[in-house]
Amino acid sequence: MDQIIQVMTTTDSEETAAWITRVVVEQRVAACAQVIGPITSTYWWEGKIETAKEWLCLIKSRQELYPQLEAAIREAHSYDVPEILAVPVTDGNPMYLTWIREETGSKS
Repeated sequence: MDQIIQVMTTTDSEETAAWITRVVVEQRVAACAQVIGPITSTYWWEGKIETAKEWLCLIKSRQELYPQLEAAIREAHSYDVPEILAVPVTDGNPMYLTWIREETGSKS
């Protein structure tokens, strides 16, 4: 059975977050994507600590689609080095996990 993943990325605007989530769902590399925010992020960038308002995208997909999903996020993203992290889903509502697989083209 396909490994389900949740992919996270952050953006600098709600509009960019909405665009990214729309693109990945339309391309069927994700079954669902949510936008949370604004959030406050603190991070190192170019040798100094920065703080910024961001929006977090949570994207549900399958591990085998990760390369295409990452490419779609990179293309739609405005950052030079976007955060794109995939976390395996170890358990969940079986009906929801099946739905993710069906909406991303998997028969298993």
